Formats: sequence, C-alpha cells, structure tokens
Amino acid sequence: MSGFPWDAFARNLAWSAAAALAVMLVTFAFAVRAGVHRIVDVAWGVGFTAVAAVTFAVSAGHGDPLRRALVTALTAVWGLRLAAHIARRGRGHGEDPRYEAMLAKAPGNRNAYALRMVYLLQGALVWLVSLPVQAAQYVPGPPSALAWAGTALWAAGLGFEAVGDAQLARFRADPANRGRIMDRGLWAWTRHPNYFGDFCVWWGLYLLACDAPAAAAVSLVSPVVMTLLLTRGSGKRLLERHMAGRPGYAAYQARTSGFLPRPPRRP
Repeated sequence: MSGFPWDAFARNLAWSAAAALAVMLVTFAFAVRAGVHRIVDVAWGVGFTAVAAVTFAVSAGHGDPLRRALVTALTAVWGLRLAAHIARRGRGHGEDPRYEAMLAKAPGNRNAYALRMVYLLQGALVWLVSLPVQAAQYVPGPPSALAWAGTALWAAGLGFEAVGDAQLARFRADPANRGRIMDRGLWAWTRHPNYFGDFCVWWGLYLLACDAPAAAAVSLVSPVVMTLLLTRGSGKRLLERHMAGRPGYAAYQARTSGFLPRPPRRP
C-alpha cells in the first residue's frame, strides 16, 4: 500500500470528523429549540456534503484534481437533494414516530439521550460511510474506466432514488390514495426504490476510490456498512415493521421484491 499519502489522509480524517460533528451539533441545537428531533434526518445528507467539501479543501496538493472535484460534486448533489427532499416531506409534521418511540424510553433527560443515541451516532456513521469520498481525493492519477463506471452507477442510483421519491410524493398528494399501498412505477419493482438507489450511489462512490489499492482497502467498510444499514438496520427492516399492519401490505410484499428490482410476481 505504498504511495498513498497516509499522513495527509490521517489529518483529513480528523478534519472530516470535526465537520460531521459540527453539522450534528448545530442540528441538535435547532431541534431542541423546535422541539422536534426528526430534523436530524435532514442533517444526514448535509453531513456528507460537509465532509466532502472539507476533504476537498484539506486534500489540496494531493490526488488528482478531476477526481477530487468529481467525488465532491457527486456527494454534494446526492446529499443536498436528499436533505431537501426530507425537509419538504417533513414540513408541517410533528415528531417522527421512530424518534418518539425511542425517546419515550429515554432514561433521564430526553434531549441528552437524543444527543447520545441519535446525533452523535449519526455523526459517527457519516464519518465512517464517507470514507470512500475522503480516500478518493488522495488517489493519484486521473480517473480510470473503473472510476467512470462508478460514476455511472452513482448516476443510476441517484436517478432511481429521485424518481422513486417523486412517484411516492405524487401518490400521497392524491386524496384518492389515502390508506392505499403505493405499488406503481418503480414501487412495483422493489418495495424500496430509495434504499436501492442509495445502495447504488455508495457502491458507485466506492469505485471512485478503487484506482488505488490502499484507498480501496481502507474504504471498503463504507459501502458494506451502508448496505447493512439499508437492508438490516434503520432502513428496510424498521420501515417494514411499521408498515406490517397496513391493509394490503402483505399482498404487496408477496408480489414485490424486497430490495433488488425485478418484475412483480403475478398474483
């Protein structure tokens, strides 16, 4: 793993951790004032954008300028789109049921518990999951065909996620669909187009770091952790537990893929 600027990358890890922490602490202050902790979901995408921007600044003089600009831009586009979407979706709503249930069991002060178990944990995950974004900016040499394949995978994931979100928003906006299960468009091919899109985005960003074996090795944990979060952690598993009692959801599960898109099964 020689040739990789480990000293500079180590300093970068400290700066990126500070950036992720700052975003979460500022968000926590706003959430306490508003009395609603669902705001932290908006900070998820903002945190990745902050880490990418700080890394771009700190990595000056290292890595390939095109790759540095590319990975920073891709991360910011994904992160800010996601933040804006979540902010619009949550406008005018109260606390997220997930956080309400968690904080109802809080020992002692609810806000202090939320800081430890939500904000600091999400800040740590932002730092960990963003390792390819950080490592890629220290990779020497122009992007290879593998890196451009990663860019294409990122684009496919972003498109899948954005289209799925837009389809769901239109479905929910129609009063005739109240109480019904969304099973149209991309939602007929997978029960979680947005999570599958995130999966593609992060494996795509990982490929941008794979032109250097050291960067590939140090950041492989990122897409693996993100995949586990999406399929077995706070993503698919929790959402399906919440949806399990909805009329028609069991039939939807039976005919629709749980993650990877495929044509729906016939009844």
